[in-house]
Amino acid sequence: MGKVLAVANQKGGVGKSTTVVNLAAYLGSRGKRVLCVDIDPQGNTTTGFGISKKGLTASTYDVLTGKARIQEATIETEFEGVSVVPAVSDLAGSEIELIDAENRMNRLKMQLLTCRMDYDYVFIDCPPSLSLLTINALIACDRVLVPMEAEFFALEGLAQLSNTLKLIRMKYNPTLDIEGILFTMFDARLNLSNQVLAEVGKFFPGKIFETKIPRNVRLSEAPSHGKPVMYYDKSSRGAEAYEMLGHEMLGEPVTAVQKPRLFGRR
Repeated sequence: MGKVLAVANQKGGVGKSTTVVNLAAYLGSRGKRVLCVDIDPQGNTTTGFGISKKGLTASTYDVLTGKARIQEATIETEFEGVSVVPAVSDLAGSEIELIDAENRMNRLKMQLLTCRMDYDYVFIDCPPSLSLLTINALIACDRVLVPMEAEFFALEGLAQLSNTLKLIRMKYNPTLDIEGILFTMFDARLNLSNQVLAEVGKFFPGKIFETKIPRNVRLSEAPSHGKPVMYYDKSSRGAEAYEMLGHEMLGEPVTAVQKPRLFGRR
């Protein structure tokens, strides 16, 4: 049965979609079957895999509102091993439609139960808010992967997410836990970065990924080309970092050679 991971943080702009796209692409290249479920109305994961939102016959909007089965909305991408359930802007209105709907908080979980056996990993890209969409993801998933920046306001976002997970755990998903905290846009030269890293380590011991994703121009450029960074520039620091994260996810040792440069040009 596939492992279902919600990639979530109530703070926006922390690299949720970037992480879903690039981690999924690496795992797919290693022979894993990966499904990415985009439940963010912005649809950045959808765009990041080069999927046009025009002319889609079904999307996560249709899946959550009961107009389509998840299998009918799934698109096999051109990238090895990766399929996507795309998002369109209509998804933003789904919460209003679901207000009085039966099992409105379990819609995604029920759909994933019909297909998770077909995949090794399922990544759910969540919107940057505590909404009905995010709650659906947290109820449906096994664990949560939390991307965050090493800055003061990110600590507040992490505290809010932690409180949300406690509530979901008590009421709906008793085994819910954090898979890991991933620092993104990380610069090891900054004192603040290392201070925030140390502070998070105090409250979440053993939960921080060894991999730190650096700021990287190629990583920022790749979505505009509709490609994961490993297909856009495999030698870039961003590609190296997500390859290292992939090793961690697979439980493989990460050697010094594989560790990405946390600052530099590319």
